[in-house]
Amino acid sequence: MQRFPIKNPEPDFYELKKVLNGEKLPNKVYPVDLFIDEEIEKYIIENYFSEKYIPEPYMSSFFIKDKVDIEKLYKEYYKQQINFWYRMGYSFLVITEFTIKFVSLFMAKNVAKVAKDTAIYSRGDRFWVKEGPEGGVIKSQEDFENFPWDMTKIFLSELESHLEVISKNLPEGMKVCVSGSLFEHLMEFILGYENFFYFLYDQPELVKNVIDKVGQIEYDLFSTVASMDCVEVLILTDDLGFKTSSIISVEHLRKLFFPWYKKYASIAHKNNKHIWHHCCGYKNGIIEDLISDVKIDALHSFEDSCAPIIEIKKKYGDRIGLLGGVDMDKLIRLKEKELRKYIRSILEVCMIRGRFALGSGNSICNFMPIKNYFIMLEEGLNWTR
Repeated sequence: MQRFPIKNPEPDFYELKKVLNGEKLPNKVYPVDLFIDEEIEKYIIENYFSEKYIPEPYMSSFFIKDKVDIEKLYKEYYKQQINFWYRMGYSFLVITEFTIKFVSLFMAKNVAKVAKDTAIYSRGDRFWVKEGPEGGVIKSQEDFENFPWDMTKIFLSELESHLEVISKNLPEGMKVCVSGSLFEHLMEFILGYENFFYFLYDQPELVKNVIDKVGQIEYDLFSTVASMDCVEVLILTDDLGFKTSSIISVEHLRKLFFPWYKKYASIAHKNNKHIWHHCCGYKNGIIEDLISDVKIDALHSFEDSCAPIIEIKKKYGDRIGLLGGVDMDKLIRLKEKELRKYIRSILEVCMIRGRFALGSGNSICNFMPIKNYFIMLEEGLNWTR
């Protein structure tokens, strides 16, 4: 079994925040990963921490009517989550936003294909959402008006109670990041990709109505949690691009989405909190908007094929915090010697002027060898100025 790399966790979110703000140079590498697959967590918890893994019980809440039982399950779940993020060396834990629970209620209507998950740490099955005209659950103004939007209030209320539990159990130096999504869930589940592209021109009023409705839901989420002492980061998890371009035109992004992004950033900054943006894909057409107009504090998700961290660090690294950067393909497939050399090359450039935290270019996914994940963390621990 691979040696566990973290011996003495020393979480210090406020020092990490100063580093990302450019207020001080780091004297150590802070690890930052925003998404860690459940299968990876389960393997580490059971094989390195010798604990029985506790899955998130939110689906149980639809079947277990006893509120006391649900609260007990959540308390145990979050205690284990806090311990996992702490022992892995992070200065925070990430709470995935409540709209995922809301959207998951409608996933069954959108599943086009289910196939065996062949990843190293398999989840059993993977699913793909429907494409084409069949995708999405809103296709008309009538669908929009009949959609059960009020259910989001239930999940928001649950999130508040969960954060209260978390705040009582956080180790000193640790804080919470709460994520929300506007563009991505709207595209993937609510309208569907192909429908969204057509509706931009055929039904622009419907698109605007849906965006503003979901935008307001996320605004209410961020407004509620930003004032809580345990929360220090609002994370906007919206993939706006692919390998060679943004998914829709920059003009549409500026008109329909960035005004909401600015509101989210304003909420964060009014509460002296950070807003981080996870954004996959090509960024050249929008990164200036995100820095100068939206005013995000840190950017996440980099891949060498279209957004290499070293190039972006050299160009924008004095103006914004950069998170992660270790290309997923290399992190998964390189042999140990080459992987260590590659990670060191990133640290040599990105750590010199600060405003950087090390992590995967996207996520710690269930097809990533645990060994390679640990190598990345270990190289961060071994770095010295």
